Amino acid sequence: MPRRYVAVCGASEATPSQLDAAREVGRLLAREGAVVINGGFGGVMGAASEGAAIEGGTVVGILPDSDRAEVNAHLTIAIATGLGQARNAVIVTAADSVIAIGQGWGTLSEIALARRLGRPVFALGTWDVKGLDLVHSPEEAVKRALEG
Repeated sequence: MPRRYVAVCGASEATPSQLDAAREVGRLLAREGAVVINGGFGGVMGAASEGAAIEGGTVVGILPDSDRAEVNAHLTIAIATGLGQARNAVIVTAADSVIAIGQGWGTLSEIALARRLGRPVFALGTWDVKGLDLVHSPEEAVKRALEG
């Protein structure tokens, strides 16, 4: 079975429960051999990266700037794009599926871009947008994301 690439999107300022969910999502994805893709910073991105790193997983951070100095410590690969917020298109294009956690404007843009590209989006406590697959736990989010 080919490796799955799953984007984990969410706000850099997240609640403790969102951080816990993101950490568990990252851990479960890594355990299943998936590559975790995110924006490379803190909050949901950092927690998902941490969870994946705990399991020895691969985490790719797609950065908005041309500088890799201020990324989260759990990235395996940090790609400095210089694209600003347009890097969200790279994140979702590189992914087979997307797990969205929490509500931030960047998260909403990633959701919209993913849906426009036909990528499935699994929503865990995020925006209530038509076309999203609502999930109720990190386990369900990961299971569904890996199925496509």
